[in-house]
This record gives sequence, C-alpha cells and structure tokens, in this order.
Amino acid sequence: MSPTTLTLQLDVEQNFALDQIATDLNCDRSELVKQAIDAYLKNYQWQVNHILKGIQQADAGQFSTEEEVAQAFAKWRSKP
Repeated sequence: MSPTTLTLQLDVEQNFALDQIATDLNCDRSELVKQAIDAYLKNYQWQVNHILKGIQQADAGQFSTEEEVAQAFAKWRSKP
C-alpha cells in the first residue's frame, strides 16, 4: 500500500509531548504517530468486533445464566 499524507493540528502541549516521546524512543514524529494510529485502530476494531459478536449472540438468545454472571462478578471481586 502506498503511503498518503494526513495533516492535523495539535495543541502546543500535544506537540511537545509527541516530540518528547519520539526523542525518548529515538524515532521521528511521523513514525510515532503512525504507531499510535495503528494501535488505536487495532483496539477500536477489536472492540467493535466483540460488540457485534455480543449483539449477534443476544439476537440468537444466547444469554448467560444468573449463576454464570454471579460467578464472573465473584471472580473479579476477589482479585486484589
């Protein structure tokens, strides 16, 4: 895929933070922004896919029992 150009405006603090992180990681700002966008898109796509899967399961009548829900909450409550 050939690269395209994206122009955006950042406030001064965002620009400073971006430059600082790029310096710390020894990469240029463009590469850092590309990595951040890649991470965001992967996370967003994962969330959307899981939401859609949940909707499909609900539409098919596949719900957890009250006992399964209680067990899941108990599991998370017991974590430190």
